[in-house]
Amino acid sequence: MVSGGMTCVKYLLFLFNLVFAITGIVFISVGAVILGLYKGYSNFVDPWFFAAPVLMIVVGIIVFLVSFFGCCGAVKENHCMIITFSLLLLLIFALEIGAGISGYMMRNEVGTMLDNHLNTTMSEYLTNKEAENSWDIMQHDLDCCGMDGPKDWEKVFKTTELPEACCTELDMDKKCDENLIEIRHEGCSMKLQNAIEDNAVIIGGVGIGIALVQLIGVIFACCLARSIRREYETVETTAH
Repeated sequence: MVSGGMTCVKYLLFLFNLVFAITGIVFISVGAVILGLYKGYSNFVDPWFFAAPVLMIVVGIIVFLVSFFGCCGAVKENHCMIITFSLLLLLIFALEIGAGISGYMMRNEVGTMLDNHLNTTMSEYLTNKEAENSWDIMQHDLDCCGMDGPKDWEKVFKTTELPEACCTELDMDKKCDENLIEIRHEGCSMKLQNAIEDNAVIIGGVGIGIALVQLIGVIFACCLARSIRREYETVETTAH
């Protein structure tokens, strides 16, 4: 049995692991929400852009499972389980820092990436159903039209006609047109860029923030493991 100040560390470690399990759920939730957003605009982002939110989900699941080792090790005062927990926690710490940094670094690539994909898919709007659906969903969800504004569609339609998603309200017998007052005037490029950059900051902040907090758990676990080992050594010395 551990004694003195280490008893306090033992229960602090147990409490920490309950919080640890909650952070795992937070990781899974944040990763899933951001992954859902990226999947909705998959035609406008590069495949590697899905790496950070997927990593967050994977780390969240691992965190939730690893917290079991911490709780059991603290309650049972099992030296092996606590050491295992500490090593897994350090591994998770590295993964979270990686997710945080990669999420934040993605901000630097967003502008160029979106310009390339938006230009390509806009030119395919009338010939590619998938590109058409992606643009319609984005223009409706972000309340925007074209890359920089409605006039961008002139090079596609060769007239003042616009996709139906560019209009907020449209009568059954009317087509969306630049001359209507119901059109969406803001461009989609900057709105989508801001949304993705905001999510990159969230990934970075959550990843690095939680990782730093978990360092406390490593310290608690190492202190408890050292105390348990000393207790065993003292018992063995006394027995002999």
